[in-house]
Amino acid sequence: MKTDTIILGGGCFWCTESVFRIVDGITDIEVGYAGGQAENPTYEQVCTGETGHAEVIKLSFNTKNISLEDILLIFMATHIPTTLNRQGEDVGTQYRSIIFYNSDIQKKTAENIIKELQLHYKDKIVTEITELTTYFKAEEYHQNYYSKNPEQTYCSAVIPPKLEKLRKLFNDKMKF
Repeated sequence: MKTDTIILGGGCFWCTESVFRIVDGITDIEVGYAGGQAENPTYEQVCTGETGHAEVIKLSFNTKNISLEDILLIFMATHIPTTLNRQGEDVGTQYRSIIFYNSDIQKKTAENIIKELQLHYKDKIVTEITELTTYFKAEEYHQNYYSKNPEQTYCSAVIPPKLEKLRKLFNDKMKF
C-alpha cells in the first residue's frame, strides 16, 4: 500500500476532520497546529491568533484508493476558500484556508487545483499554499472530536451541513 500525507487547514479542525473521516482511502487523520512560531502550542494559545499557527488536519491516504487531486477537491468544496482568515463565525488567522505541502508534486497539484477552481468562483480564492515547516499534534481531547461529541452545540450546527454537502458532491468517494 502506497501512502502519502498532506496537511490542510480550512477553519475549525473538528469540522475538517469530520469531513475526511468518511472519505474512502483516508488511512489516518490527526488534528494539530501548523505554520506558526510557537513550539508545542496549546489550543488556548492558538485560539488567541498570536502564535501564527492554523488549526489543521494531517491526512494519511492510500494513493491507490484516492488521489491528491480528489482530496484537494473535497477540501475546497467543503469549506469557503474565498474568505480570508474566516470560516463562518470562526474568525482569525488560526482558521485560514491553507494547504501545507511536503513535496514539489503536492505544491504543483495544489496550484493547479486552485487555478482550475478559480474559474468557478466569482471571488478570489485566498487559500494559501505553503511548504510545511512546523506541525504539532493537538491535544488528545481534540482528536476525533465530533464522533465523541456529536451533540455539542457547535458541532451539531456546523458539521452535518458539511457532511451533507460532501455526500451530495462526492458520494462515489465515500466509505459506508
